[in-house]
Amino acid sequence: MQDIKTESISATQLDEMKNKTGSYESLFSRRAMKYKEMGLKDKPLTEKDYRQLILDEYTFLKRPVVFVNDKIFVGSEKKNVEALKNALR
Repeated sequence: MQDIKTESISATQLDEMKNKTGSYESLFSRRAMKYKEMGLKDKPLTEKDYRQLILDEYTFLKRPVVFVNDKIFVGSEKKNVEALKNALR
């Protein structure tokens, strides 16, 4: 358990998550208030951009992120929550 508000996510941790999900974009939250504030909606973002934005501002990381054995579950979408529940059984 890590509270990313008080203990920032490291580049190593983020890279490990990316290796499990396949992209930084899959870890990026477009629901963050700063997404609109920074005008990111209208900009083409690269994987490098997603990585740096998440490292610079914790609110850009989709939450929760849960590791169960060799699997990762990212975000609170219903399908992800159900998959997590099944993995914990």
